[in-house]
Amino acid sequence: MITIKDIAKEANVSEGTVDRVIHNRGGVSKKTETRIRKILDHHNFSVNPVASALAMKNKHQISVLIPEYKEDDLFWKSPYLGILKAADDVKSYGVQINIFTFNQYDPLSYFNTFRTLLATNPTAVIMVPNFSKETHTIVTQLETLNIPYLFLNIDIKGFNNIAYVGQDSYTAGYIAGKLMHFNTPKPSEFLIIQSRYNITKNNAVSNRIKGFNDYFLKNKINSKTQTLKIENLNNTLETKEIINNYLKIHTEIKGIFVPSSRIYIVVECLEKSHLKNIDLIGFDNTPQNTECLLNDHVSFLISQKPFDQGYEAIRLFSDYLIYNKIPNAKIHLPIDILIKENVKYNMQNDFIHESDLQKSS
Repeated sequence: MITIKDIAKEANVSEGTVDRVIHNRGGVSKKTETRIRKILDHHNFSVNPVASALAMKNKHQISVLIPEYKEDDLFWKSPYLGILKAADDVKSYGVQINIFTFNQYDPLSYFNTFRTLLATNPTAVIMVPNFSKETHTIVTQLETLNIPYLFLNIDIKGFNNIAYVGQDSYTAGYIAGKLMHFNTPKPSEFLIIQSRYNITKNNAVSNRIKGFNDYFLKNKINSKTQTLKIENLNNTLETKEIINNYLKIHTEIKGIFVPSSRIYIVVECLEKSHLKNIDLIGFDNTPQNTECLLNDHVSFLISQKPFDQGYEAIRLFSDYLIYNKIPNAKIHLPIDILIKENVKYNMQNDFIHESDLQKSS
């Protein structure tokens, strides 16, 4: 039986747009409405009475606590767009999505934004547990109120979250180690550049580093790693001085691993001689990182499919609330290895525009 999703795909519109046409809710251009109705008639489409009944009877509010994105750090834009897309898809089932963004470098912003979120009386909460101490306080309040919660992107053990949706960070780091060894098979010294280590305990970054190091240990490869910790990569002048001075002293370094989405900053800071002779591996196909890959400054990027993370989190929690469908405790997204020749095929969601999604919500 054909579904609204099938109709939306054929018409090249969102499921929410098809839903508005079916239920005569307006807000759709005449041209688009005509195209959709022709497709509906062609397939003899009829409304699913079960879905309609659910939409009428069940009103759930999923509130999302997620870092804000900025032009100099666009990683969080992808999960945000994934959430917007999913919000449009599930609203016909009586599920409303509210998004609350916080400053990822400020634990007070994280906690205060949660307090604003909680005042809206959510049915469920999807959260990026960016700060360990504050997360304990937040989770205690949610559990006291019997509000189910799901962790997105960052996995922290010891909590009763319904599920975790994101990358298997340890395996991603292990793969990064394998890629580094592939590029430099002889016993070598590699540098791990870690940022924000004094600001937050990011389990995703820690697990990637462990996976990277374990690759060499478990495979008995006589390569060694060093770690350079920089508190604030955004301070370009200071970062440039720290990295280049370190490399001048440690001339044995053959590769650099950046276990976060900020490898483009390292590229910007490296002197040309270092950039030419050192292999770099990082995470996430943000526009800045992708440019570094295309310019041959970075050997590999590892994608954690952030758009899909946002979309899947909403879909899974909606199924949990509507159908009482219990998700797996760990929902790991595929780990994509990006190189210059394939990165453009991993950027399809970049063509989904925020304004279009907001109009259809």
